[in-house]
Amino acid sequence: MGLFSKQFANVVEWEEYRDDILFWKWSDKEIKKGSKLIIRPGQDAIFMYNGRREGIFTDEGSYDIESEIIPFLSSLKGFKFGFNSGLRAEVIFINTKEFTVRWGTRNPVRIPAPQLNLPGGLPIRSNGIFVVSVSDYVPFIENIAGVKKQYSIDEVKERVLGMLDGLLVKWIMKTGGDIFNLSSQISPISNGIKDDLGMDLSKIGLSVKDFRISEFTYPEGITQTADTAAAQSMIGDIGRYQKVKMADSFGKGGSPAADIAGMQVGMMMGQEMAGEMKKSDAGSGASPSGKTPPRFCPNCGTPVNGAKFCPNCGTKLV
Repeated sequence: MGLFSKQFANVVEWEEYRDDILFWKWSDKEIKKGSKLIIRPGQDAIFMYNGRREGIFTDEGSYDIESEIIPFLSSLKGFKFGFNSGLRAEVIFINTKEFTVRWGTRNPVRIPAPQLNLPGGLPIRSNGIFVVSVSDYVPFIENIAGVKKQYSIDEVKERVLGMLDGLLVKWIMKTGGDIFNLSSQISPISNGIKDDLGMDLSKIGLSVKDFRISEFTYPEGITQTADTAAAQSMIGDIGRYQKVKMADSFGKGGSPAADIAGMQVGMMMGQEMAGEMKKSDAGSGASPSGKTPPRFCPNCGTPVNGAKFCPNCGTKLV
């Protein structure tokens, strides 16, 4: 008579597999004589007995529990059942793949902007991806698998989103960059958030393999205002744009405060672009008017060699 005599055979495997589940627990059943443990590609199996982790099986395949699993466990810890009937135990199947999750801020994140008169700060949104996997089975079992039947990637996403708003504000402010050009700071902001998320998720046995920000977006009104201001700055007509925009805002009966706030953002961005253009012009030797001095005086035909005034007749050339 063997350890599992007079019992019918069954199979210990991940039943009703779902690709979005990090683990699944085989439990509330009796392991019987002739039972097989089946581990498929992308799975690890953790044998639990009396709430204790007895062994981890990482190689895919089919194993006879009486002749292969039990002797292996006994060789590890002197594992003995001490009875001749069926065995009640648990097997936790771990999904070993890396999960790629798309994320996006649910509400605008307000970034402090002292230069703008915006209550609460400049509202922005962001989106991207993060990649996680189960990496440490001890805290994972203690905090997740020991108390749940299964755990989905959506639950991990909820945990990440609960932290993300605060981390975005923290790392945007830490980079000290231009809040109107956050795309240039995507790499350091992403790396900082990845490290912070990694520290938090490691508490439940998860590892953050990657975290990426795809883009930052501003409210549509502010974006349109900024684009218009940038275009106006290129022709040096910022003052006229400001007057027209203010008149338009009041004339339409909208919210003057909101429109002026949007205008402020656009103006600042446009002025920065104008400043860069002036620097570029100064470095290239172009005249402030943007005109290139003629080679010959249009009045008397004397060669002027780029001078601002004709050396013969005194005509102003630029």
